[in-house]
Amino acid sequence: MTGHDDGWAHGLTGQLRVKPGTGVLLPGDFDPGDRLGLAKKKDSARLLGRGKDLLEEYQRRLAAQDTWGVLVVLQAIDAGGKDGTIRHVMSGVNPQGVSVSGFKAPSAEELDHDYLWRHGRRLPARGQIGIFNRSHYEEVLVARVHPENLDRERLPPQARGTGVWKRRYREINDWEEYLTGNGIRIVKLFLNVSKEEQRTRFLKRIDRPEKNWKFSAGDARERRYWDDYQRAYAEMLTHTSTDCAPWHVLPADHKWITRVCAAAVIAAALIEIDPRYPVPDEVTRRELLQARAELEAEAPPGARSDPAAPKPGT
Repeated sequence: MTGHDDGWAHGLTGQLRVKPGTGVLLPGDFDPGDRLGLAKKKDSARLLGRGKDLLEEYQRRLAAQDTWGVLVVLQAIDAGGKDGTIRHVMSGVNPQGVSVSGFKAPSAEELDHDYLWRHGRRLPARGQIGIFNRSHYEEVLVARVHPENLDRERLPPQARGTGVWKRRYREINDWEEYLTGNGIRIVKLFLNVSKEEQRTRFLKRIDRPEKNWKFSAGDARERRYWDDYQRAYAEMLTHTSTDCAPWHVLPADHKWITRVCAAAVIAAALIEIDPRYPVPDEVTRRELLQARAELEAEAPPGARSDPAAPKPGT
């Protein structure tokens, strides 16, 4: 697999991208059941394999170059498929080069800081891929649907006015622009699942004993706020899809489609970064040649001095 085999990834990414400055309505503007022209599941398996190959190759380059970090932001309502997407899409990469951070309700320590503090502590280093399973966007989603959460943040009175959400959109955009300018490429994925598909997945979690642990009564209660969450997500997509960090809306009713889309968008971002293996300078090159000569001199009688070198005539 080479970096030139990327046309499908860029093409699919373009279909999923939220154009900056565009107003978004949910569910009208994005169909959670869209198959994006993939009629059969076996077609998606082939594309997912290609995507995973690209991710494996470009992660190696990313680590070797050690210039860029990549932050993948995953957002979805409950049962949207975030965990499965991470597991299936990232299964081929070196686990030493990937970190996954999940953000639940903030702790007492975290509430003593600004709302971006805990996320800043989990950013990927250069050469690494970091995944936020839920993210700083919870602060304009859950906090907007349940504004009583703002009380726990103990904000000063002037920070709780009617402009709080527009201010947070601006702060998040500024933060992401700052990160991008400092070598962290941000890939934002919204897994867009329908209300009926969520209901079906909840029932599977209840009906199957091995899935009971994934369900809580609170999940069902949050369904009462479905319309509120749809509006909050639409506002988020409208106000925080920027040129440096655009959103991508992935159809999530068919998990096999979601996984292909996620692989394509992440692969396309890595291809655009185009990390390269470092070229050794003259001093390093001399050291390599010296080490090679010493290792070749240690070859036992009858053995090739360099078994890794191509055989003559090949």
